[in-house]
Amino acid sequence: MDDKIDTLDRQILRFLQQDSRMPFLEIARALNVSGGTIHARVNRLKEDGIIDGSKIIINYNTLGYSVAAFVGIRLSKAGSVQQIQNGLAEIPEIVEIHYTTGSYSLLVKIVVSDMNSLYELLSSRLQTMKEIQSTETFVILNSPVMRDLKL
Repeated sequence: MDDKIDTLDRQILRFLQQDSRMPFLEIARALNVSGGTIHARVNRLKEDGIIDGSKIIINYNTLGYSVAAFVGIRLSKAGSVQQIQNGLAEIPEIVEIHYTTGSYSLLVKIVVSDMNSLYELLSSRLQTMKEIQSTETFVILNSPVMRDLKL
């Protein structure tokens, strides 16, 4: 762990990881410090780039997006990685793009409504990109652990 943060910072981060909307005064009471201390610490953590925003986690399945998959992508030439990343970022169903080592140049996560939509996305949008040599798809059956790193 970097020495940019101390024990109090770690405790604050744990509370915010559990609920990013938790009021600073509630955190302050739990940690037995002033609200101003929490406010100042959170501002410093933001300025230092340790906190990079907050977000709501949407349960896609309840909205009808019942299929998620990882797709390993092999590129025809490594020099096209930035171009292909830009193109992939334009596809709304792609929710993550990772530049990786190993068998694949890129690993992307896709969320779609059904298997037909996955097939359509793969066959007509991904596999037709000339920079993509091949793909391998891994349908996600279950995600029992989805969490942030515990600090």
